[in-house]
Amino acid sequence: MAEEKKYLYGPVPSRRLGRSLGVDIVPFKLCSLDCVYCQLGKTTEKTLQRGDFLPVSAVLAELKDKLAEGLEADFLTIGGSGEPTLHSRLGALIDGIKKITDIPVAILTNGTLLYKKDVRADCAKADVVLPSLDAGDEQTYRRINRPHSGLSIEKLISGLCAFREEFAGQIWLEVFLIEGFNTDNHQIAKIKEAIDRICPDKVQLNTAVRPTAEPGIKALDAEKLQAIAEALGENCEVIADFSLVPHGGNIEAKAEDVLSMLKRRPCSLSDISSALGLTQNEALKYITHFQQQGVIDSRKKDGVIFFSKRTRK
Repeated sequence: MAEEKKYLYGPVPSRRLGRSLGVDIVPFKLCSLDCVYCQLGKTTEKTLQRGDFLPVSAVLAELKDKLAEGLEADFLTIGGSGEPTLHSRLGALIDGIKKITDIPVAILTNGTLLYKKDVRADCAKADVVLPSLDAGDEQTYRRINRPHSGLSIEKLISGLCAFREEFAGQIWLEVFLIEGFNTDNHQIAKIKEAIDRICPDKVQLNTAVRPTAEPGIKALDAEKLQAIAEALGENCEVIADFSLVPHGGNIEAKAEDVLSMLKRRPCSLSDISSALGLTQNEALKYITHFQQQGVIDSRKKDGVIFFSKRTRK
């Protein structure tokens, strides 16, 4: 079996970004939040301290190899298994990417560190930044996102506003909705107030269709999501993938690609087959192989089985 890719994964089809090549630049679950809905599980280290966690040169070398293989992607998406803005050389990485490819760069971030000037400067080098806002007040923020003690909802919103003033690119703001947490009329009104302050180019609604860090996290149905989208304004859309649409491209499927996907997020058999251009029978062969090796786990969510790479204790 080929060695698993170290920093890159995909390309995989994304409802938000088309065909996306993931770039993972921080240790697993190193984050400033510990969100109840996180599909990667609980945060192992909650921090606001930036660090040089891995060599930028190694990421760029792997990307060069991928480009030499004939990479076709709509975006290079910096995100992965932790909060990417915690990497202190994020800006240098984006500069390096821009020197070797014209593929646009996106950053998936929780937005919590945008109150820092250096983080805003790094993120401003990207083409699209996709931050999150899941609450309109402090109590709900702490209930859903369980932030580091040095964070607050106002610090998050103010940082997003400051970034909007400095960033000429696109901001696509994700709002993750959980039944019974942030879906009543008062909370939606507070979230809309924050959105009006931030002025993102898009607002994208998501919900818990995959396994979550905490049990009992309930997804909204498509009809309620659409009603909230209409309440939040014309630039709001629903992105929750209730049914993953297969991508038309032919992505070479290898065992390392399957394992790389499962390392970053839980995936169903349908997710794997659609992302990698496999039949479900072919995908099942890989899953069975990894189960026999004891390297993946499975969990059921709303009647669908999701697989994920087992993390070392």
